[in-house]
Amino acid sequence: MDSSMIYELRTPSMVEPNKTYPALFVMHGMGSNEQNMLSLVAGLEDVFYIFSIRGPLSQPPGFAYFTIQGYGKPHREAFDQGITQLTNFIDYAAERYPIDQDRLYLLGFSQGAIVSMTLGLTLGNRIKGIVALSGYIPRFVKEEYRIKPVDQLSLFISHGEFDNVLPYEWGLESKEFFLGLKSQVSFHAYPEGHTVSMKNQQDFTKWILDDLHA
Repeated sequence: MDSSMIYELRTPSMVEPNKTYPALFVMHGMGSNEQNMLSLVAGLEDVFYIFSIRGPLSQPPGFAYFTIQGYGKPHREAFDQGITQLTNFIDYAAERYPIDQDRLYLLGFSQGAIVSMTLGLTLGNRIKGIVALSGYIPRFVKEEYRIKPVDQLSLFISHGEFDNVLPYEWGLESKEFFLGLKSQVSFHAYPEGHTVSMKNQQDFTKWILDDLHA
């Protein structure tokens, strides 16, 4: 199995043979790239195989996983294709690398958070945890996608209270949607705009390590 997606891989410094490791799939925001997310997860490579995945679409000055037709409205065809490509990449990584199938995590900012939460819904309890930073769930995903059981899924959802790109209320809606599906949700608000503060980074790093060892 091959992957058409470009990615940066970070691994523990000492990888032991015949051992599997938890995996963290990292998705960037629109117009960004796979390099920009690595500083957010610095240190976690001591524990995880980290796959920072470049969006397949050109979006100067960087890349994107889908295009948008309006405020909060992804182009459906591009979005569906992006989700399919990311799903195939997770399958590819699981086949090629020594990762623990029971400890798969997703982390994304903005557009990366949107696809992370969508993948959580479509892959269901195959995913152990999601860190969704400043994103939302598209309406057509909620209403038309085939959603799998997520009662074993844990999420860290955060949003800036002064986000002028994706409204804070959309973060609250994501929390309520997953709670309605019986997921375990930890919601965090920060006095920030559309960004990830150092406090936010510290909080999700602690959360993901705690969840991993729960």
